Amino acid sequence: MAARPAAAKKTILVTGAAGSLAKRVIARLHGRYQVIAVDFRQKVETDANIPSYKVDLHKRGFEDIFRNHKIDAVIHIGRFFAHEQDRQRRYNANVLGTKKLLELCRKYFVKQVMIHSTYYVYGASPYNPALLDEDAPLKASEVTQDLVDSVELESLAQIYLWKYPELNITILRPCNVLGPGVRNSMSLLLSRGIAPVLLGFSPMMQFLHVDDMADAVVVAFEQNKPGIYNVAPEDWVAFQEAVTQSGCSKLPIPSIPPVLPKMWSNLLNWNAFFPPYLINYFKYPVIIDGRLFRDTFGWKPRRSLNDIFGYYRKSKLLAA
Repeated sequence: MAARPAAAKKTILVTGAAGSLAKRVIARLHGRYQVIAVDFRQKVETDANIPSYKVDLHKRGFEDIFRNHKIDAVIHIGRFFAHEQDRQRRYNANVLGTKKLLELCRKYFVKQVMIHSTYYVYGASPYNPALLDEDAPLKASEVTQDLVDSVELESLAQIYLWKYPELNITILRPCNVLGPGVRNSMSLLLSRGIAPVLLGFSPMMQFLHVDDMADAVVVAFEQNKPGIYNVAPEDWVAFQEAVTQSGCSKLPIPSIPPVLPKMWSNLLNWNAFFPPYLINYFKYPVIIDGRLFRDTFGWKPRRSLNDIFGYYRKSKLLAA
C-alpha cells in the first residue's frame, strides 16, 4: 500500500522581517512551516528556502506576494516607530499599510492573522487603574498626536476582528520589549551611558525579553485563539531602578512646568531615545494585566529582569 504524501506545510508571511523580534519568530517557525519574510526597510538575508521581499505594504506591488504564494497565515510585526519617520509617513505605513494587508488577507482567503501592537495605546495618565486589562479604553491619542497611528492601527484591527471572524485575528499588546537587536525607544534609552530621568517621578514599568516575546507570538499563532491579549510578566520595577540596573548614569531633568522636559528633549536631540511624546510614560505608570494571555496560552516568561538588564550592563562594559 502506497504511503500517503506528507501534509503540505502551512505558509506564513511575517512582516517586519528586519527587526529583532521578527527574526526570532522566523527562526522558531522555520522548518515546521514555509515562511515568507517581508520588510519595508530592506530586503532581509534569510536562511535557505525562505523567500524575502522588500516592499511597501500600502503600495500595489505587495499584492504580488499573495498572488505568487498560497498564504495560510500572516504575522504582522512590521511598523515604523515614532522616532523613525514623520507623522504622515508613519500613518501611511502603519495604518494604511495594515488596512491593505487585511484587505489582501480577505481577498486571498488567509485563515489566520496576528497583529503585534503595543501597551502604549492605553495612554499614560495619573488616573489609570493599578492594572489595565484588555477592556480598558485606548487613550494614547488623547495624550499625544504622535501615537495616533498606533491607536488607529489597533482600532482598525479590532474592526476586522469582529467583522470578519474567518480571518481569526489575534492582537497582542506587549509591555516594553527589550534585548539584543531591539531598536524601540526604551531599548535605545537603556543602551546609552546616560539616561535622562524626570525629577520626582519613577513610575513602575514592565519589561519583557525579546526571546520571551518571540515565544509568546509563536505559541499564540500555533494555538490560534483569536482575541485581544496583553502580554506582560507578573512583576514590575520602578523606572529609575531599571535605569540603574542597566548600567546607566541618571541625568535628572526638571519636570515642572510640563513643557520643560519636551524642550530639553528637542534641544538635545533626544527624540530617538527620550522622545517628547513619551514623557507621560516616564511620569505615570501604565501597568497591564497579562493574566488572560498567560492563562489562555499557558505561557510565562523565562527570562528574569536581571537577564534583561544584564544585557545592557554587559554591553556598556564591553564598549568601555
